[in-house]
Amino acid sequence: MLNTILLYIGSVLILSTATFALYWLDKRRAVHGGRRVPESTLQLLAFLGGWPGALLGQRRLRHKTKKTPFLILFWFLVAAHVALVAGGAYALFGSPRAEVATLVRHNWIDPATVG
Repeated sequence: MLNTILLYIGSVLILSTATFALYWLDKRRAVHGGRRVPESTLQLLAFLGGWPGALLGQRRLRHKTKKTPFLILFWFLVAAHVALVAGGAYALFGSPRAEVATLVRHNWIDPATVG
């Protein structure tokens, strides 16, 4: 279980760093008139787990903050990512309440300590 969590956190850190870097590159190219990073690439990386880096890039670089359709899709993809991760966690690890109930049933923990 811990390995799965660490793998997820590591992938989010890597994807967030890459996504932030692409936001920086796109902002730089926008200012200097270079070839832009496709919005679909930024959105895909956000959905795959780079959304914290995308959010940081939007805030710190003031980039993609006024494009309402982009932001609507961005927040939809963040919600979809969180929902998929939550569903995956539930499928892999089950309900936390069910685990506590099992521990109480086997007298491994005191029922009085469970909130």
